[in-house]
Amino acid sequence: MRLSLTGWYYRHRRPTQDAPLVKRMREIADARVRYGMRRIYVLLRREGWTVNHKRVHRLYVQAGLNLRAKRPHRRKAAAMRLDRPLHTAPDQLWSMDFVSDALFDGRRFRALTLVDNFTRECLAIEVAQNLRGEDLVAALRRLGDRRATASHTG
Repeated sequence: MRLSLTGWYYRHRRPTQDAPLVKRMREIADARVRYGMRRIYVLLRREGWTVNHKRVHRLYVQAGLNLRAKRPHRRKAAAMRLDRPLHTAPDQLWSMDFVSDALFDGRRFRALTLVDNFTRECLAIEVAQNLRGEDLVAALRRLGDRRATASHTG
């Protein structure tokens, strides 16, 4: 195969100075959870570390920094929210949602669904090709009037 014996038997003898670099990479990764290998590499270069991106990548993977759990943005916002009040009777809390779909000929339609969260009862479904804010207000008024008269009579 015409290989040089010096290349075949070569052993890396230079002591590696990776411990301080890995420590600094961990500090950056802990302080900035959303930063990946490239951003950590850029910060290390700005701090004066003379290291190339391949070494940073190798140490990043060996240190297990690519496996750390990243929190989605929605949990950051949810941490500031108050607890939901518990509903103990019907008509305390309603939910609504707009649903969209298309017919076989390509015409689109939308549906507004209103649900009572306590009883899981579907209170109303409004269907139209385009639902406007006025349609939503009218549906809520009709539903409020109907539920108010039903609670007074029943």
